[in-house]
Amino acid sequence: MGRNSLRMDEKEVNFLPKPKIPKVGCFRAVCDRIPARLVLYFLSWSGFLVSFVMRNDINFALVAMVQDPSANATGSDHCNTLVNDMPSLEEGDNYNYTLSVANATTTVLLDGPASIDDIKFDWDSTVQAVIKSSFYWCYVLSQVVGGVATQYFGTKNVFGWSQFLTAACSLLIPHAADLHYGAVILLRSVQGFASGLTWPAMYAIVGYWIPPVERSRFMSSFQGFSIGIGLTYPLCGFIIAHFGWRQVFYTTGTIGMVWCVFWYLLAYNTPQEHPRITPEELEYIELNVSEDIKNGQGMRVPWRRIFTSMPVWAIGLTTFGRIWVHYTFIMSGPEYMQKIFCFDIQQNGLLSGAPFLCSYLSSVLFCYVADLLMDNKTLTLTNVRKLFTALSQIVPGVLVLLVGYLGYQIVTVLILWFIAVTFITASYAGAMANIVDIAPNLAGPVLAFAQTIHMTASFLQPLVTGFMVTDSQNINQWLHVFGVSSVVAISTYLIYQVFGTAEIQSWNYPVPDPEVTSSDDSAVIANQPMIKVEPGLKFDDDEDDDD
Repeated sequence: MGRNSLRMDEKEVNFLPKPKIPKVGCFRAVCDRIPARLVLYFLSWSGFLVSFVMRNDINFALVAMVQDPSANATGSDHCNTLVNDMPSLEEGDNYNYTLSVANATTTVLLDGPASIDDIKFDWDSTVQAVIKSSFYWCYVLSQVVGGVATQYFGTKNVFGWSQFLTAACSLLIPHAADLHYGAVILLRSVQGFASGLTWPAMYAIVGYWIPPVERSRFMSSFQGFSIGIGLTYPLCGFIIAHFGWRQVFYTTGTIGMVWCVFWYLLAYNTPQEHPRITPEELEYIELNVSEDIKNGQGMRVPWRRIFTSMPVWAIGLTTFGRIWVHYTFIMSGPEYMQKIFCFDIQQNGLLSGAPFLCSYLSSVLFCYVADLLMDNKTLTLTNVRKLFTALSQIVPGVLVLLVGYLGYQIVTVLILWFIAVTFITASYAGAMANIVDIAPNLAGPVLAFAQTIHMTASFLQPLVTGFMVTDSQNINQWLHVFGVSSVVAISTYLIYQVFGTAEIQSWNYPVPDPEVTSSDDSAVIANQPMIKVEPGLKFDDDEDDDD
């Protein structure tokens, strides 16, 4: 009776799922055609894209948020002729409103009644500078936190929650601006801290998922941030023109939230955790990823060894130079184009963003060539990293100096500008990929330390530029800015040329547990055959063997 009942249960269980089997099989067949590593690549690429859109949206939105104090001023600006070409407005064609909301004061010209989206705040240049730089204060401070957190909580949690928090702050910025600029500074600081966790988190996952021969190509996914920078300016310009500046933050914040949903559905810390990975892909990864890397998650971080490692310092210092010249183009570039070349806001946005759109394609090419050189054993891994680091710093370092000397030769300057920004991305096949080479188990903490060093350039470069450029229409002062960028980029590369290496460092490996090791040794000794020593028999280890 019991056996018959069991058989009936088995029949019922086998009968119920049968209609669903073909559907699951078809879905699985489609999923099997998409490698899990490819999914991770696009999650990484899109993640950095979204992160940099949320990071840079306020840089452009501030133009529409803040009343220009010099809007009604007169002067000998060589760009005034462009302003004077604008058609004059006839009386009665518009409404002139002066609004006051919280800390905002503005005068706006409208085709109808004023709305909340038309408010401009009377924040001076100092307040605006603090709003922009507040992101990077906490960004630098959170690097080590991100490295430690990733070791214990995994990339999925750290990267996902950091993006979620950044998106939430973007959604709150319009309301914070109505309250006080201090509230905006607070939200930007939180965004900076959260965004600082993303890089160490994503670096940490590379060692577990990506075999060494594919590592440079995968690193090109980090260049999603170039697409993010390139898209931010034209996207914000379109939104502001049609919907108002508030919609910029609502749009970028919503995009960030939607991305988080896909991340939590598709991302996993290790291949072994992935429920949809095929056995073939899992076997390929396990055969090509070192056992030490697979056993390294959760290992204790040897901070003292990292802090005193010359290869780590070489990466941090050389990348400081790359970030310096990169931020010369990112942060000083739009002002240079506006004040020296007199481009309007739409031209400025397109020309400032276009080089970064192109730089993603160049990063893919550089990383592909780097893997090809290593796979064909044309160069050693160390020489590959040094070659592409040189391309990312020496070439832009020379070109940025030429930009300063060429002055008002707009076409030539723009060509060199594009080439320089394009070559900067070679670093992702150079020093940036080198972090995973020397410490695949500790890529997150190592990046955190290196990035703490090199991201200081993100706020030092604007400060130095502000000190040098007291008259933004003086091209000779801009030449000094470009000259300093050239010297910093080239000189810091020389440090990497001397101390850089791709050899895995000894502190990368997990330290054996003394208790486990002693118990294992005891077990080995216990299993050894006993040797009976007869009385009078001596063993002389120091005796020489004449034979």
